[in-house]
Amino acid sequence: MFFTNDKNYCMRRFISRAIRPLKIFIADSRAVGILLICCTIISLLITNLMGGWYENFWNYNFHFFSSLHLPHSVLKWINDFLMAFFFLLAGMEIKKELVTGELSSFKKAVLPFGAALGGMLVPAIIFLTFNVQSGFAHGWGIPTATDIAFSLGVASLFSKRVPPSLKIFLMALAIIDDLGAIVVIALFYGGQIKWLYLLIAALIYGIIWSSLHLKKMSPGILHICLSLLLWFVILNSGIEASITGVLIAFAMPVNSLSKIENAIHKEVNFIILPLFALANTAILIPADIAGSLQSSISIGVIAGLVLGKPIGIFLVSKILVGLKIAHLPNLTNWKQFLGMGALAGIGFTMSIFTTTLAFQDEINRNTAKIAIIASLVLSVTISWIYFMAIEPKTLVRKQIKFNTALVPELG
Repeated sequence: MFFTNDKNYCMRRFISRAIRPLKIFIADSRAVGILLICCTIISLLITNLMGGWYENFWNYNFHFFSSLHLPHSVLKWINDFLMAFFFLLAGMEIKKELVTGELSSFKKAVLPFGAALGGMLVPAIIFLTFNVQSGFAHGWGIPTATDIAFSLGVASLFSKRVPPSLKIFLMALAIIDDLGAIVVIALFYGGQIKWLYLLIAALIYGIIWSSLHLKKMSPGILHICLSLLLWFVILNSGIEASITGVLIAFAMPVNSLSKIENAIHKEVNFIILPLFALANTAILIPADIAGSLQSSISIGVIAGLVLGKPIGIFLVSKILVGLKIAHLPNLTNWKQFLGMGALAGIGFTMSIFTTTLAFQDEINRNTAKIAIIASLVLSVTISWIYFMAIEPKTLVRKQIKFNTALVPELG
């Protein structure tokens, strides 16, 4: 055997072995969901065991930034700026699927589009039913979203009980759901529109788009600078600034998407989203948590996500398949499809993000966030019991080559 006294070599070997488990974890499709759960638990524990300094840290007002018309707190920088990169990643995935993937034709797209629409309308109606007279009706968008990372991460835990084709369908549905949530945020949860800023934003976006598509320029430093300028202008226009990420994604040529996605997806999944979870779940749980969960906001959110999502997705899908407009994904049945609807009730990231825009009062925000976390626990528990209780679908040994490897890792 060959021995070496090279200290640098030994150190490299030690580091390589030390970080190997981390690399394995990052490559696991369940990693993002697990990390977000851990960050949420840590944030809740620190907030409730160590006083208000933790919450104050995220919300501390930096007046210098306010004078520059920039986000004035760490929380605002995360939600308004860093989350733009999350929306950039989501936007690129949406564009790829619309151009070349599962949403690229009417036949492929009709069922996930219909299911996503049902999965947004029914939860919104349920929330409004409980809150139309309460003064909190503006929060109707909170239970309409599905968290891609969480839902796919949990689905991967159920092995062959969730066929690969159903995971692909869940991914497509969640992508459309995100697109719907983005539209809802842009149209209903912005501030007062400042049309001059909006006009300037349109001009900047036109320059970005034309340079990439008409002049056939490759994305570079110029486009990064223009994108940052676009974000600043949209921030001050009254529209939610993080939506800039989607605009940039839709402006990018299709052949550039994979390169950009590979460059940012780890940072989004393992830095930005955990920071988002830590900052936005700094919630002081009230002594009367039972009373909080009985409020109309909590009932609307929980009923919308846990019940409304699977019901809306299942009913609309049943109608489309019954009318022979669409058909179920390969190697799936209606029992599995209903269980997939329960997974879609996991709305963590987008639901919390919408909450920060829907309610200005901290008490109402925290009430909604507690309800979202409770919905997450309920949806995971229900889907786990459901998939463990039903007999797994017998899969053909010669599996069609769209197995779990075809389901991309998403944030």
